[in-house]
Amino acid sequence: MDALSDVLSLLKVRSGLSSRFEGEGAWAFRFPAYQHMKFGTVLRGRLYLRMADDAELRVIEEGDVYLLTNGRPFCSASVPGCEPLDGPATYRSIRGADGVVRFRGPGEVAPVSLASGRFIFEGDATSTLLRHLPALIHLRAADVAAHALSHVLALLKLEAGDPAPGSDVVKTSLATLVLVQALRAYIAGGELVDGWLSALSDVRIGAALSMMHGAPEQRWTIESLASSVGMSRTAFASRFRRMVGSAPLEYLYQWRMTIATTALKESDEPLISIAERIGYLSDTAFSIAFKRATGVSPGRYRMERRR
Repeated sequence: MDALSDVLSLLKVRSGLSSRFEGEGAWAFRFPAYQHMKFGTVLRGRLYLRMADDAELRVIEEGDVYLLTNGRPFCSASVPGCEPLDGPATYRSIRGADGVVRFRGPGEVAPVSLASGRFIFEGDATSTLLRHLPALIHLRAADVAAHALSHVLALLKLEAGDPAPGSDVVKTSLATLVLVQALRAYIAGGELVDGWLSALSDVRIGAALSMMHGAPEQRWTIESLASSVGMSRTAFASRFRRMVGSAPLEYLYQWRMTIATTALKESDEPLISIAERIGYLSDTAFSIAFKRATGVSPGRYRMERRR
């Protein structure tokens, strides 16, 4: 399994809700801080986005997709300089029986249509995915059109605009696909800065990450990883730290603990089985490593999470 799929497989999307907004005239809304990630796509018109404490006004054109990843408040508008209203309160007050929010502001401004939603993740892999993402990922229509994401968005547009029985389940599933395909498109776009997603697209560091994720039970060393990807030990360790943000074996340790915490919360798998699955020769060695990472023993962690 590649590293991105591995992390996504441990992320439980508790909320992938999506909704439709139809706006006319001049309007602006402010939205408070949120958990984890929001996304949106402009179905028609043009949207202006401004993140809190950021002077830059982002222009999102028709067909574009955006991901907001750091939980900061933000404003959206049909025109720059419009005084923003309280977004959540306004949405609640005017949402139609069909779930679509329709707003009419003053002036003659081109209509704007949006499909948007949010992701709230459960799972210990959340920080791995989110910590190196930029505050705003902007995928332009030209890039989206040449990607599988365009087909998912077409289905999301249909479901958000014409709800049918089972629509909530379908929209949640489609929203999850939007996340996966948007991250793939972002990686393929080549605009990554150093970070975990950038490392995945690097031929050598990405290969090393895939090896660690594919076989966490292996007794990997810096030497064996460097040799496997055709680099010297020093060059590999330096490049890995720069791109990923941690040393190779520290990353491996953290990923092993992520697997362990997930298993302890969601299964009755014996400690020795978990230990062997992530590369520890005994449950005692695993317990020592786990307590160093979390501050509690595996048994207590399992009991407290179940409680």
